[in-house]
Amino acid sequence: MKIFPAIDLYDKKAVRLFKGDYAQMTVYSEDPVSVAKNFEDQGAQYIHVVDLEGAKIGKPAHLETVKRIAAETNLFVEIGGGIRDLETVEAYFSVGANRVILGTAAVTDEAFLIAALQKYGEKIAVGADIADGKIAIKGWLEKSRYTVDEFFSKMQRLGVKTIICTDISKDGAMKGANLALYQALGEKYSLDLIASGGVSSLDDVKALSAMGISGAIIGKAYYIGAIDLHKAIEEAK
Repeated sequence: MKIFPAIDLYDKKAVRLFKGDYAQMTVYSEDPVSVAKNFEDQGAQYIHVVDLEGAKIGKPAHLETVKRIAAETNLFVEIGGGIRDLETVEAYFSVGANRVILGTAAVTDEAFLIAALQKYGEKIAVGADIADGKIAIKGWLEKSRYTVDEFFSKMQRLGVKTIICTDISKDGAMKGANLALYQALGEKYSLDLIASGGVSSLDDVKALSAMGISGAIIGKAYYIGAIDLHKAIEEAK
């Protein structure tokens, strides 16, 4: 299983939200690039980056930061947040991103999703953010009409390879990952599933790895010292 330590970007800082609430934001670093370098120093090979401003306004706000992370580390960089058109997808790839995550656009703009998949294939991932059994959009501020199963079935049918799945109720809450959700989805769909939200202990990492989940995103647990990143990476192997 791959471990993706996470950086959420807002106002050029590394921050974390509590359950996706912009009003409950904690700033962890004024220098996100140094955070990325620290991840690499601890053995990370992957990084999950979210442009929180982009998710709200629908256009990239941190291209330069992503460019620096890609240039100054050897990390595999995946980026999401407010990616609503091919121009933005291309902009991220041009600055060195390895994979782009479509969230709201994957829900609301099927033509764009299909065009992105046709052009970039497995370099396109989809974010499935779950709130009360529905897929949330627009920085988790709205719920779509799709149930989890409706959305996953559609993504698999369209040829999506990787889904980053977040249980919003667990995100930043430090109460453990929704293991039952990931196990059920992993058994039902032939997708590379990356678990996000609530991965808060080595036990979570062990459990997700044991059930064959492709990857796990570690955010707040790293920043507050609840998970030793190096140990998590070794455990996931």
